[in-house]
Amino acid sequence: MFNGKNNKYRELTLITVLLGIIQGVILNIAFVYIALKIGFSVGGSAIAAIIGYVFLRGILREGTIVENNINQTIASGINSTGTGVAFVLPTLFLLSVQNQNLVISLWPLLLAGIGGAILGVVVIIPLRKQLIEIERLRFPTGVAVATIIRSGSVTGFNKAKLLGIGLLISVTWKLLMISQWLEIPGILENEELNFSFGVLPAYLTPAIYLSTLNFAAGLLSGRAGLPFFLGGILAWWIVSPVSVFFAWTPELNGKELVDFIYSQMLRPLGIGVLIGAAFMEVILNFSAVKGAIHSLIAASRSNNKSCKDELSFSVLVTGGVVAIFFFFIAAWSVVGVSIGQAILVAMLGSLWLGLAGLIVAQCTGLTDISPVSGIALISVTMMMFALNGNVAAAMLVTLAIAVAIGQSADMMQDLKTGFMVGSRPLLQQIMQLTTSWLGVIIACIVIYILWHGGPGGQGGFGPNTDLPAPQATVLMSVVEAVQSNTVPVDKFILGGIIGVILGTAPVAGMGVLVGLAMYLPLAITLGYGFGCLTQMAIVKKKGEVFAENKIVPLAAGLIIGEALMDVGHVVFKIFL
Repeated sequence: MFNGKNNKYRELTLITVLLGIIQGVILNIAFVYIALKIGFSVGGSAIAAIIGYVFLRGILREGTIVENNINQTIASGINSTGTGVAFVLPTLFLLSVQNQNLVISLWPLLLAGIGGAILGVVVIIPLRKQLIEIERLRFPTGVAVATIIRSGSVTGFNKAKLLGIGLLISVTWKLLMISQWLEIPGILENEELNFSFGVLPAYLTPAIYLSTLNFAAGLLSGRAGLPFFLGGILAWWIVSPVSVFFAWTPELNGKELVDFIYSQMLRPLGIGVLIGAAFMEVILNFSAVKGAIHSLIAASRSNNKSCKDELSFSVLVTGGVVAIFFFFIAAWSVVGVSIGQAILVAMLGSLWLGLAGLIVAQCTGLTDISPVSGIALISVTMMMFALNGNVAAAMLVTLAIAVAIGQSADMMQDLKTGFMVGSRPLLQQIMQLTTSWLGVIIACIVIYILWHGGPGGQGGFGPNTDLPAPQATVLMSVVEAVQSNTVPVDKFILGGIIGVILGTAPVAGMGVLVGLAMYLPLAITLGYGFGCLTQMAIVKKKGEVFAENKIVPLAAGLIIGEALMDVGHVVFKIFL
C-alpha cells in the first residue's frame, strides 16, 4: 500500500517506485554495456542509493531513509537481472556467426529469464531471517549501501551536482570520440592512445583505452579490482614477451603475432584459469553448501507463517510454480527439444538453480563475491551433455540460472541493507518480485540493438570490436570445444593449475578476474587499472568517507553518460 505525502512514515510511495524503475532501466542499459566492455559488472546498489537521494533530498526535498531503500531495491533488482542476461545471451549471437543453422528466438529466452528472475527471489526469501537476523552474515555490499543511505540525506544536492558533472564530462568526451575530431593516426585512434613511441613491440600492446566508463568502473572498484588489472599485466607484459623470447610462437610480426598470442595462448589459458578458479571456489565453499541447506532447514522451522513482515509460503510456492512453468514452456519452444526433455530441463534446471542460489547467498554473505561465471560454465557444460548437444536449449537454461543466482545475491544484499536501516522486508520482497523481471526484457533489447548495430547489421560486439564481451567469449569457447572435441587440454590444464592456486589466495575472486583479464585487450585493462589506482590514492589521502561522497556519484555520472551515448548512437545508426 502506498503511503501518502502527509503520512509521517514514508516507505513505499508512488514516486519511489517510479524512481526505482526509471533508475533500474538506466542502470540496466549502462551495466549491460559494462558487462560487454570489461566482462564483469560493478555494484549498482550504491549508485542507485546515491541517485535516490539526488532526487528525493536534493531535488524533491523530501524522502526518508527507508523510502530510498525501496528505491535502491527496485533499481538494483532490475539491474542485476540484466547483468545475468548480459553474461550469457551474447554467446548465442557470437555462435550464430559460426553456425548459420543456429536460430535465435528471443521469446523462449525472455520466458526463461523471467522465470529465473522469479525463482531467484523465491528460493532466497525463506533464508532471510536465518542468514541475516540469526547467523548475521556480513554481506559487505549491503552494509556499505546501508551506510550510504544513512549518511546521504544531508548531502543529496552536492551528490546531484557531482553526478551531473560526471555525466557532462562523459557525454562531451564521447561526442568528441564519435566525431573523430581528436583522431591522430598512429597515436590516437578508435579511442586508444598508443604510447609505443615507435620502440615498443606490438605484442606488448602498448596502448590505453580512453574510456570514461572504463576508468569510472575502476574508480568504483578500487583495491578490489586490482586482480583484474594485474591479470592483464600478467597476460600481455609477462606471458606474451616470454613466449616470443623462447620462440613458442611462429615467425609472425605485428598484428598477426598479437592475434596468434591471443587466440592460441592467452584465450585457452584464460579459460583454464577461470575453470580452475571456479572449481576451487566450489571446493572452498563446500561448507557454504552445507551451511545453506542447514540454514534453509532451520528457516523452515523457525519462520512464523503468520508474520506480516515476510511473503507468505503460499505466495512463494505459487511464484515457484509459475517460474517452473515459464521454464518448461521456454525449453519446449526450442527446436529439437521434446516434451520429455523440456520437463527434465524444467525440473533439474530448477533444482540446480535453487542449489546455486543457496551457494551464492552464502558466498555473498561471507565474501561479497558472487561466482556467476563459474556456475554458468558448469551449467552450460552439464546441459550440453544432458540435451545431446542442443546449444540453444543449453544456453537457455544457463541464462535462467545466471539471472536467478544474480538475483539471489542482490536480493539478500538488499534485505541486509533493509535490516540495517529499518525497512519492512515484506515491502522489499514484493517490489523485487514484481519489478526485477523488467531487467530481463531491457537487457535483451539492448543486446539485440548493440549486435545489429555492428558492421553489416551484425557483429556489434565480440573479439576485435569495441565491446569484446569476454564472458560470452569464454562460454562460446567452451561450447565449441565440447562440440568439436578440440579442447586444448595442455593449456586448459596449465591454466587450471594456475586458477586453482589463485583460487586459494586470500584475495576473493582473484582467479576469476585474472582469467577474464586474459580475454581483453590490455588497453581496456590499463584504463580500468588506472581508475583503481586513482581511487586507492584518493582514499589514502582523503579517506573512505570522501571517496564515498565524492567519487561514487562522479563515477556514476561517467558510467551512465558513456553507456547511454553509445547505445543511443547505435540506435541512431540503425533507425536513421
